[in-house]
Amino acid sequence: MAKRDYYDVLGVSKSSNADEIKKAYRKKAIKYHPDKNPDNKEAEEKFKEAAEAYEVLSNDDKKQRYDQFGHAGVDGQGGFGGGGMNMDDIFSHFGDIFGGGSGGGSPFESFFGGGGRSGRPRQSVGSNIRIKLKLSLEDVTKGVEKKIKYKKKVVAQGVTFETCSTCGGRGSVTRVQSTFLGQMQTSSPCPTCQGSGKKIKNIPAGADRMGLTVKEVTTTIDIPAGVSDGMQLNVQGRGNEMPGGISGDLIVLIEEIKHENLERDGNNIIYNLHVSFPQAALGYDVEIPTVSGKARIKIEPGTQSGKVLRLRGKGIPDVNGYKTGDQLVYVNVFTPKKLNNEEKKTLQQLLDSDNFTPDPTQEKGFFDKMKEFFN
Repeated sequence: MAKRDYYDVLGVSKSSNADEIKKAYRKKAIKYHPDKNPDNKEAEEKFKEAAEAYEVLSNDDKKQRYDQFGHAGVDGQGGFGGGGMNMDDIFSHFGDIFGGGSGGGSPFESFFGGGGRSGRPRQSVGSNIRIKLKLSLEDVTKGVEKKIKYKKKVVAQGVTFETCSTCGGRGSVTRVQSTFLGQMQTSSPCPTCQGSGKKIKNIPAGADRMGLTVKEVTTTIDIPAGVSDGMQLNVQGRGNEMPGGISGDLIVLIEEIKHENLERDGNNIIYNLHVSFPQAALGYDVEIPTVSGKARIKIEPGTQSGKVLRLRGKGIPDVNGYKTGDQLVYVNVFTPKKLNNEEKKTLQQLLDSDNFTPDPTQEKGFFDKMKEFFN
């Protein structure tokens, strides 16, 4: 099922400020919170959907990418990107929304009796790994599957765990406070096991204090067509492991390799074609490079320097998949700086010819050319 627009999910507009977005999310979170809607799968999904929307729209960088590219610009890049949403992730963000403390307990756990996470241990998450991946223009245009080698921290063989004695395996500790409203119960992650409910019992030789060791791994990732230089792709669960928890993510930074003949301009590809004066005057067929091979184009007789020829659909697909750019061929008529006597004599004979006298009325002005170009 296609994702709904994040602005529609929260009921805000693109012009809404940070406070309006936060207020809208708070309202949705309260309405669809699992404690208010027990065993209601639809409410839980709306609760997650609202959290995912807020996670993107509350971050200036992610919001900018979303406004520019839609879901494709942020899928796999947010804290919940790539379909990895879980309730622990959502509750970990409540401190910012509802003014909770750094202990990680949600105010909902106070209001609704500490059941915000249904008593489940909180899973610790391994750290992310960032790598750079160089792609050719052909890779960017077609999309490509890449095998990547990198080093990551993995749980060493022989690591064993035992139930945390502080929280009894629950992953959280409960505190009861007396207030003017009566007794209020709050819950926060266990400080001993950081919410996992387990602690390491045995660490084998060669592992660090967390029971981790470094290993070189190979993973295969699919690069979608239309990615651009500087874009980040998030491969969920391929980062550093965490004993008793879940792995972090592999964040891939895209770097485009400069093409020998072609240049990228957004989703269009630029090629500068240099022709001689006789070729431009007489017209001729020429073979030019494209990202998919060679293409033959016709230079019409009388072609002027600065003429732009468009090869529709020969550019780069939009990262959202809406359309594909074009290849634009810029015609540059070459004027020689050095002439021999014979060449000079030939050109001297043409000076007085009416056909070689510039006539601006036969040429379109700059704005007319631009209008023609964008139509």
